[in-house]
Amino acid sequence: MAVDLDELMPRKPKAETVLGQDLSAMSVHELEARIAALEEEIVRTRDALRSRSTTKSAADAFFKR
Repeated sequence: MAVDLDELMPRKPKAETVLGQDLSAMSVHELEARIAALEEEIVRTRDALRSRSTTKSAADAFFKR
């Protein structure tokens, strides 16, 4: 059985952004990184919303709602 070397490497835990989290202990760098992560998530969420809207419009047109 072959061993995948990537599985042996320790994985970095993904920093989780928690809404309502206490920000008082965060550094400027951490706060800037948090803002960037939240902005990326907003873009990703808007893309998903647009996709759902397009799919819904197509379904509505098909079923003539």
